[in-house]
Amino acid sequence: MAATSLDPGPARREVLTRRIRLLVAATLTYNAVEAAVALTAGSMASSTALIGFGLDSVIEVSSAAAVAWQFSARDHAAREARERRALRVIALSFFALALYVTVDSLRALTGSGEAGHSIPGIVLAALSLAVMPFLSAAQRRTGRELGSATAVADSKQTLLCTYLSAVVLLGLLANWLLRWSWADPVAALTVAALAVKEGRDAWQGKGCCAPAAPAAAPDAAGRHPAPDTCGCGPGCACC
Repeated sequence: MAATSLDPGPARREVLTRRIRLLVAATLTYNAVEAAVALTAGSMASSTALIGFGLDSVIEVSSAAAVAWQFSARDHAAREARERRALRVIALSFFALALYVTVDSLRALTGSGEAGHSIPGIVLAALSLAVMPFLSAAQRRTGRELGSATAVADSKQTLLCTYLSAVVLLGLLANWLLRWSWADPVAALTVAALAVKEGRDAWQGKGCCAPAAPAAAPDAAGRHPAPDTCGCGPGCACC
């Protein structure tokens, strides 16, 4: 089986860069609308789950904006130089989300307020559950081919929004149909734990490594060189 090049040429890199800009624009637009609807519906129903969902959308907008800032640079070297700062913004977004979801879930579990029903919230969560996986997959594929850690990290932020959509949808349905007020906060704590892990990986620059050099040939015993700090091996496009 023929080996494929891990480092896209200049022409392909420009195509991938334009694609990331389009995906980021779509993410920003969708999440801005999602945040407005979720925060409004959450306030009307006194639903901490929906308000948390809306704040997650705000956080995801900040993450996408960090990627947009990085890829607004026309020069490839300038984009590379901005990557570390963009990754830090994405990591902090994950940590902020985890903190809010944890505090909010613990408040709900201790009985601080009871949410009402929200049909608009159920529709919004279901729509996000359908849209976000495709957007995340497109971001991840493009980021991996380009070797962009920030694009891959932002795709994980989008994927986390998918998980949170499922959690909020199940919580709203359980509250509406079964009166299980504890279902949403318990599931949300799992999302918070995942957000901490993804935030730590983004802070450390894991999840993708830019292709720097071709992979070295195996030694006489057939062993490949030791992997680099991201755990991928020399010249990898992504973990």
